[in-house]
Amino acid sequence: RFLYYLGRIKAARLEYSIALKHLVQAMRKAPQNAAIGFRQTVQKLLVVVELLLGDIPERQIFREPSVRHSLGPYFQLTQAVRMGNLQRFGEVLENFGPQFRLDHTYTLILRLRHNVIKTAIRSIGLSYSRISPIDIASKLGLDSAEDAEFIVAKAIKDGVIEATLDPEGGFMRSKESNDIYCTKEPQLAFHQRISFCLDLHNQSVK
Repeated sequence: RFLYYLGRIKAARLEYSIALKHLVQAMRKAPQNAAIGFRQTVQKLLVVVELLLGDIPERQIFREPSVRHSLGPYFQLTQAVRMGNLQRFGEVLENFGPQFRLDHTYTLILRLRHNVIKTAIRSIGLSYSRISPIDIASKLGLDSAEDAEFIVAKAIKDGVIEATLDPEGGFMRSKESNDIYCTKEPQLAFHQRISFCLDLHNQSVK
């Protein structure tokens, strides 16, 4: 339980990578055939933290008999984040908000809206070589083209998409996408996962 609460504190402080390590350790050290309620609680927070890190939890997690029912709302949440569907994300919050509050994950889940928007913007950038802010606002369910333009500008600045905004023409122009395997991104992601596994191993053998 100490590791679980430590993970919750780290997640609240935006230290998601450290939170993930503590929560994984909490799951490993919890009794496998008992304390099902505790395992469900840890797994719920673990799903949210993984999503905040930009990872998508494996579908197999949601199929385990001991947690299938309790993780139902979190599976719906994962689907919305994975697809970058803001409307569905809003519906999940509306339908399961009381449950998320009861699980004490609601505040963290609200932070996922930014991830959903980034995924949606990235998808739009890959699908359209040129698109207007009005159309982007329509696809994202935003109130105005100005909101869409601001979000796109931030996404470009953060490196989420490779595109340019043409204020005079009134559209976003996407640059030709490069093969991601020609970049260092796969290597960095692989290195991050190896480091996590090695650190987890070192913690387990202590």
